[in-house]
Amino acid sequence: MKWQISKEFDFCYGHRVWSQELNSDYSMDPCLKCRHLHGHQGKIVVFLEASELKNGMVTDFNHLNWFKAFLDDVLDHKFIIDINDPLFPTMLPHFADKQNLRTLEQGYKIVDLTLIKDEPSYIYEMYEGFVIVDFVPTSENLSAWLLKIVQHKMDKLNIKVSHLEFYETPKSKSIVHA
Repeated sequence: MKWQISKEFDFCYGHRVWSQELNSDYSMDPCLKCRHLHGHQGKIVVFLEASELKNGMVTDFNHLNWFKAFLDDVLDHKFIIDINDPLFPTMLPHFADKQNLRTLEQGYKIVDLTLIKDEPSYIYEMYEGFVIVDFVPTSENLSAWLLKIVQHKMDKLNIKVSHLEFYETPKSKSIVHA
């Protein structure tokens, strides 16, 4: 037998898919809307599985509370930008040279805010709102990145993440399997 549990998480984020291309024969609209700066109310569903239960459970649902905290602290109401986005220097002019970025354990970067502590508060607030990744932040790439983060943490409990669903909108999602 195999058991599976899941837990859902919501967060708001912004991004830009600078690499978007469309085939107008299929899209019915040649407008590259995802190249614009825009936002989503995202939803993530994490699926954990086990072939044996411990204390009658795959694991306690509370063992995913850290992931909710990660989403709230790192991604909620932030703008996810690819460091290779041609607009990077325009959107982050104080860090256009891509230096003075802090790399965090989960594979993303943030700007070193100590370098702009004397700037007006609106400049500081703008920069603290960026999460810098090294991939185009599509739902597929975001779901793969998040699955890797969850699996790394759940490895310590010997729990397998079978897959992760990333809803960009209520009707559009990507699914990545481990």
